[in-house]
Amino acid sequence: MVKTSDGGMRGAAMTNRSIQEGPAGLWDSVKKAAFVIGSGILLLAAFGNSLTWHLQRFWGASGDFWQNLWTRLYLAYEGHDASLFYLGTMLIPTVAFWVPNSLLLWADTTGKPSFITRYRIQVDKNNPVDPAKLRSAMKTVVFNLFFLSGPMVVGVYHLTSWRGNPCGPELPTFHWALTELAIFSIIEEIMFYYSHRLFHHPSFYKHYHKQHHEWTAPIGLICIYAHPLEHVISNMLPVVMGPMVLGSHLATTSLWYCLVLWSTTISHCGYHLPFLPSPEFHDFHHLRFTNCFGVLGVLDRLHGTDSKFRQTKQYERHVLLTGLTPLNESIPDAPKKGQ
Repeated sequence: MVKTSDGGMRGAAMTNRSIQEGPAGLWDSVKKAAFVIGSGILLLAAFGNSLTWHLQRFWGASGDFWQNLWTRLYLAYEGHDASLFYLGTMLIPTVAFWVPNSLLLWADTTGKPSFITRYRIQVDKNNPVDPAKLRSAMKTVVFNLFFLSGPMVVGVYHLTSWRGNPCGPELPTFHWALTELAIFSIIEEIMFYYSHRLFHHPSFYKHYHKQHHEWTAPIGLICIYAHPLEHVISNMLPVVMGPMVLGSHLATTSLWYCLVLWSTTISHCGYHLPFLPSPEFHDFHHLRFTNCFGVLGVLDRLHGTDSKFRQTKQYERHVLLTGLTPLNESIPDAPKKGQ
């Protein structure tokens, strides 16, 4: 565990270095970010028509099914919009959170199935996880989930209802649902990156964010193990803000909440598993503290807060694993000096 003063000093050093880079360094980061985003746009444009056609074909074929299913649910809760909203934004995301985390906890505490340990990012950590430390973290996770996230979702319902009915009888179109999810992701990236960096400031880190960084080798459950203030400002607000701003339909909001919980669970799980998004980026943040603050990595590239990460083996492994050979075997760490 890195002492708070050390983390603060390194955080301050990173800030000073960013300032010293000046306009030239910032402009270089902007160009790199523009290149990354522009390349993505060009890539999407290259096969966008084909992709849209296939997705629309599926959506069109199944659209009546989903609309009919939603209509039945809507009529069953007719006159009880609040209950329907809480079903979609509390119960369903809670199940979506606990199902994968229960499986991961089984692996973390028992080491079974045995093959999964091959995919552990920090090989010598959590093998198995400390039971006492886990029980302590579990209490905070349950408190945050039910006594902070729950009341916030109640507030979201009332704020969203001022703009219209979030539980309307018509589902959003496929194109609009995709557009909303993209906007949600951008809002989350901006709000999480800057609030997260704020909590790494020495004035806040010791009192609030240090708790989350007790786990230098995270596990899935730790994604919402945080001080209450941090959980509200940095975990919840970036997620709920998008649907509130757009006045989104419950179906899109519920899907978004589930996607976020799955994403952050994977980012903290400690395993780089086949065919799942790479958790190397955020795992490195827990290991070193002063790099990799965002979700998508765009703002980290813009501000240069992924510079150390890009010099490591973890960065080389930060890809989608499409085979069964663990990346720490196909891209092993460099031998330590003296070996």
